[in-house]
Amino acid sequence: MRILYIVMAVLLFGSLAPIANADPVVTKGIGLSNCGKLVKDLKPGAGLDHMPNALLFYWVQGYMSAANIYLLNEYTNYVDLNTADEGKILKTVVDFCKANPDKTPISAIDALIRKADKIDVDEKDVFDPWEQ
Repeated sequence: MRILYIVMAVLLFGSLAPIANADPVVTKGIGLSNCGKLVKDLKPGAGLDHMPNALLFYWVQGYMSAANIYLLNEYTNYVDLNTADEGKILKTVVDFCKANPDKTPISAIDALIRKADKIDVDEKDVFDPWEQ
């Protein structure tokens, strides 16, 4: 139920903020924001009750879902998203951003995806949702 309230708050917040005055995080995605600025807002101990944590976590879930479609179609494997819980994601990004303030969180997630154990599937089970 808590997740539903967070999602509703994010949707409401996003719909009320005029794009012209929106923070760049809202208009380009938190994954492309500057690590040096973002790391100051993240509080891993606060979990998803802290809005910047929730925004990052849900952005990462979407990014990893898209990465999985690519992995399935190119390599017939994928990353189990159940292994990417909020604690792991927040710690990964905070540690990376502290060490690399000039980079972006997407670089940390790309490294996480590359290093993650993959689950192999049969090529016949792979689908292309945009097959033309």
